[in-house]
Amino acid sequence: MKKISKFIVEKRVFVFLLFGVAIIYSVLSMNKVKVNNDITALLPSDTVTRRGLVIMEKEFTTFATANVMVSNITYDQAEKLRENLEKIKYVSSVDFDDTAEHYTSSAALFSVTFSGEKTEKNVLQAMETVKKELEGYEVSISTDVGQDYTAQLASEMGGILVLAVIVIIGVMLFTSKSYFEVVIMLIVFAVAGILNMGTNYWFGEISSITNSIAIILQLALAIDYAIIFCHRFQDEYQKQNKVKPALIDSLAYSIIEISSSSLTTISGLIALTLMQFRLGYDLGTVLTKGILCSLITVFLLMPGLIMVFHKPLLKTRHKNLVPDISGWGRILSKHKPVFLYAFIVIIPFAIFFSMKCDYAFSEDATDRIKLSEQDKIDQKIHNTFEETNAIALIVPKGDYVKEKILLDEIGVLDGIKTATGLANVEVEDGKTLTDLFTARKFSELIGVDIETAKALYALYGLDHQQFEPILGNSDTYTIPLIDVMEFLFKTVDQGIANLDKSQSEMIDELRVKLTDATKQLRGEKYVRMVFNATVPIEGEESYALVEKIDQMAKEQYGDNVLVVGDITSARDLEESFMTDNNMVSLLTALFVFLVLLFTFRSFGASILLILVIQGSIWINFSFPFLTSTNVSFVTYLIVSAIQMGATIDYAIVLYNRFQIQKQTRSPKEAMAIAVGESFPTILTSGTIMTAAGFIIAGMTTDVYVGSIGYTLGRGSLISIILVLTVLPQILLVGNKFMEKTVIDFKKLMGGEEDEEDI
Repeated sequence: MKKISKFIVEKRVFVFLLFGVAIIYSVLSMNKVKVNNDITALLPSDTVTRRGLVIMEKEFTTFATANVMVSNITYDQAEKLRENLEKIKYVSSVDFDDTAEHYTSSAALFSVTFSGEKTEKNVLQAMETVKKELEGYEVSISTDVGQDYTAQLASEMGGILVLAVIVIIGVMLFTSKSYFEVVIMLIVFAVAGILNMGTNYWFGEISSITNSIAIILQLALAIDYAIIFCHRFQDEYQKQNKVKPALIDSLAYSIIEISSSSLTTISGLIALTLMQFRLGYDLGTVLTKGILCSLITVFLLMPGLIMVFHKPLLKTRHKNLVPDISGWGRILSKHKPVFLYAFIVIIPFAIFFSMKCDYAFSEDATDRIKLSEQDKIDQKIHNTFEETNAIALIVPKGDYVKEKILLDEIGVLDGIKTATGLANVEVEDGKTLTDLFTARKFSELIGVDIETAKALYALYGLDHQQFEPILGNSDTYTIPLIDVMEFLFKTVDQGIANLDKSQSEMIDELRVKLTDATKQLRGEKYVRMVFNATVPIEGEESYALVEKIDQMAKEQYGDNVLVVGDITSARDLEESFMTDNNMVSLLTALFVFLVLLFTFRSFGASILLILVIQGSIWINFSFPFLTSTNVSFVTYLIVSAIQMGATIDYAIVLYNRFQIQKQTRSPKEAMAIAVGESFPTILTSGTIMTAAGFIIAGMTTDVYVGSIGYTLGRGSLISIILVLTVLPQILLVGNKFMEKTVIDFKKLMGGEEDEEDI
């Protein structure tokens, strides 16, 4: 290690050049990183929801919509507004009537559908026109049109990062040995963060949650590495009074210590990557890469920075500002282990309460820590009008009769408010797109003479190799209206059919209606039916409804059907959570246990350290039950892994100090000193992790990011408290157990015993 360290220190100019190139590459790559804010895209590819979404994205156009609520308005005024809104260009339809779904308590709810998707320029312009039309009214608009959630979250995280850096600077100044070390550390953090963000380009696409939260978590998780190295250098310099030898020796020691410390964090992150829900893989890989970027930056760049700035670093050394809490350590050591007794009493309740934690599997069902303006608008509308959720049914196309049967049967189920499909889209009162039309009936619909209609039907029959209208009785030959209309459009476009002005206008009107319907409801291989349901996104009632729809569809089409919506997404996420939850918790604990076992070679010590941190996780997830709130399942999976992997370091620091002091002192004296010596490190790392979490929660409106931040901040604080109260007493009580369960790996492998173990 000394040879490696000497090479790094002596080749620092070359290292600076390499980092310069890497920084330029990363900065140029940052804008190329694709960010996905659709959490359903992270579902396992074999789930019903994901398969359905892939088909819908490929085969159907989903028109943009807006729920527009106008308060303090009469019904007559609302009717006039509806007429005005319908006239706006690129507004396809406006649903409004005198039922309670659209008018109640002097408030009108207009369901506006646009002729295009939410990102199209024409739709954005139409949305602005809608807003202008409603100027002067008390308006609340719930829509995705014009909403850039990724940009909004990025803006929020920019402010969060600034505040987090200010807090971190304050903590580091308080716990530092030199004021200038803060400058060096900030340079190291900035470079490591830039490298990680730029290299996200290698993954092609990452989630908005990962993109927004990774930089702050990277900083909070890896801050120890720079602190350990910088403080080690200053200690070595005091002994040697020479910069270069002190730097080489401190780097050689730090590489081993920091690498060992990082393994527990990486273990938790690796467990995340094994989740079925791809957010775990997404966040786990990005943060693991972030830890590696931090390690590389500390080991390679920081030595050169210390060599360049060693004079101001050493000149600005100051008195230790962190209070000595050895007295607290003596209290923990000499008095009865009351904190241990309390821990033993609390843990069974914590386990029980954490098992009762209410998990949410959709964004709308999750309790929010901070509401955005759009959230407040949505809440206001939902408090006035009954909320509905869309359920899409995807079936093979080609059988209008089966579609009609399904629309009629599903439309009358309890909880179904509306049913929409090609088989019930009306062109006139009582006439739908899939009704069978004779030539006479068709001629009456569009206003052409019967001979022209019969000629069109004969051409259609010839084109489709159906000769009944030519050779048989043309009066009884029927064609679905949608098919004959599309054939008519084709003949008009080819100049085969000639229509007068009034007929052309009617045909153009029908063409618009038909085009809108087919874009949304008919694809290359499938058709889509959409049902609005007055049931919540989550719950047995909702899951039973989609199961019933699925069953009814399979009776008509067999297994080749898919039911898709927020309800099915929540159901699929809940099912994957059951597997991921057990796997992540078990693997995180197992990976961390193995790292501790090979590091300390004591089965007992590994168990006791994990028990304390796992206890902090149980206590952390008792709070939602005790406060009658829910927590996103994403939060539990991510925070439980990160909290175990990251805050176990607090326990390791205390245990290491205890083992060192125990060589020359009694266990109680050793623990009293160990608590005082480990406090600065635990205070620095723990305060930064806690502050970062709470700052994220207090400043972001993203439900997932906010929930992760708040729970991680609370979990870190609980871990600090347990490590500085319960852990010292557990280690003292379990001291003999730890010593008797020491494992000699060399002996197990058939080698000689370690001298220190003899």
